[in-house]
Amino acid sequence: MTKNINNILIPNVTKTSNQKKVDVSNRLPKNVEVSEFKSLLDQKIEQKPLHGGISLSTHAAKRLEERKIDFNGDEYTKVKDAIGKLRAKGGQNSLIVSDKAAYIVDVKNNKLVTAVDKGSMSENIFTKIDSTMFIN
Repeated sequence: MTKNINNILIPNVTKTSNQKKVDVSNRLPKNVEVSEFKSLLDQKIEQKPLHGGISLSTHAAKRLEERKIDFNGDEYTKVKDAIGKLRAKGGQNSLIVSDKAAYIVDVKNNKLVTAVDKGSMSENIFTKIDSTMFIN
């Protein structure tokens, strides 16, 4: 059915043909178990470390690289242990000071927020910190 408006034929598009059907034969079943890939992807999205260790914020990774702070091996282990002790005492946003650097950590999320090397520590002000721990 078409209408003639100002000598222009306009087809009626309110009706659709009943012949078009959606092919649902290739859909996945709804009761599919969560795949290993999906769980790894979700874990990565949440930024939780896979091995239960410390995750780095983008800012912290940049600061460690810029300031040439070695955050491997012994230093990593000391900071990880300090986060555990701070958690036990109720720390949330904490400052951890070592002989190499100072680290701001989000204790709840096991995340290193930023790092300052020892040479740059003087005259720095650390705000919004609820606890501090010194490690050797």
